Amino acid sequence: MGVGQEVWGLARFVDDLQARGRYTFRREEAVDALRVSDIAFSRAARRLVARRRLASPRRGFFVVVPQEYSRAGAPPPSWLIADLMAYHDQCYYVGLLSAAALHGAAHQQPQEFQVMTDRTLRPTTVGRARIRYFVKRHLRQTPTMDVKTYTGAMRVSTPESTAIDLVRYVESAGHLSNVASVLAELAEVLDSSRLVQAAQADVELSVVQRLGFLLSYVGAAAVAEPLARWLDEQRPRPVPLRSDREPGVASKDSTWQVFVNESVELDV
Repeated sequence: MGVGQEVWGLARFVDDLQARGRYTFRREEAVDALRVSDIAFSRAARRLVARRRLASPRRGFFVVVPQEYSRAGAPPPSWLIADLMAYHDQCYYVGLLSAAALHGAAHQQPQEFQVMTDRTLRPTTVGRARIRYFVKRHLRQTPTMDVKTYTGAMRVSTPESTAIDLVRYVESAGHLSNVASVLAELAEVLDSSRLVQAAQADVELSVVQRLGFLLSYVGAAAVAEPLARWLDEQRPRPVPLRSDREPGVASKDSTWQVFVNESVELDV
């Protein structure tokens, strides 16, 4: 079989997948379906990648690129993240700023698609998009929900878990003022009881203290009130708002036991 026939055969295979609403496949699946050698498949795949009909963010994993996404080089990460994580046999959820945007807090648009995992993964580039992974212990304890996508569904942290993660991974979410601005929007969809449950699921009291302070600061004290009652029962030690700085002579918020050693400004 010549290169032209190999490309034609793979192109038909790709067209058929798209017609059935599938936008990812594995190398071995295509090799078996087309009954070609690995070398022949590689030649054909390289041609279709060059034509932007396929993208290959990981060795052996391919993404079908519809014509409307040809210029971008790939469809959005939400179309493929569930299949990509299944390919890696890895537990995951979409989190941080990407999750916040999905929950309606889209004022601070993330420059990357942020995914929480329980093992280290190198960032993935697919077309113009970049997927960045953050390792989290006890990942499976984090409350998540399924969010529908064009190709199916993906796992996303709940609004309450998202709020906690934004404070825990504050550097990856920009900075304290950026996190506070996102929380001001996210507060509209936070549930008080689920917020306590999310805190209990993966207890790190210092994170809960800082989250409670920030929620109160952005005018969501009512949402945080049950969290304050639960936290009081845990008898937390005072912590600095900004963990990489000493408290110094900063004033202390008595409700949350937080030394306010950083000024926070909302981006309105």
